[in-house]
Amino acid sequence: MIHKKAFVICLFFAYIATSQLAYAQIAGEWKTIDDNTGKARSIIKIYEANNGKYYAKIQKLLDSDRNQDAVCEKCPGEKKGQKLVGMVILRDMTKSGETLSNGHILDPESGKEYTCKIWLEGKELKVRGYWGVFYRTQTWYKNN
Repeated sequence: MIHKKAFVICLFFAYIATSQLAYAQIAGEWKTIDDNTGKARSIIKIYEANNGKYYAKIQKLLDSDRNQDAVCEKCPGEKKGQKLVGMVILRDMTKSGETLSNGHILDPESGKEYTCKIWLEGKELKVRGYWGVFYRTQTWYKNN
């Protein structure tokens, strides 16, 4: 009986450790790729804030057609006219199993915001934005 309890406790702690490792792997710098051209677009930094939620901001623009001082023309509210580099585009993501969810992601191209879910598949980061029942998933790659 004691062995079964010890086994269950070990499984529980192994699950917790695995989940924490997944979150640690999600945090960091990721390269985004344009869905249409296949070209690298930007470097995004995902980080955990003091409130335990995850956020991401644009670190660098990689698209040669864009100036590092480019601003968001279509963004709503206070983000309109704000520089893209340094802009927080992902906010309020919370841990849920081995994913981050229940937050929002901003598409600076359209100025639209979507609910969001993020998870790892191997070394790739899957970023899915939802608008009602419709969604789009992008693959981001670890920036080495």
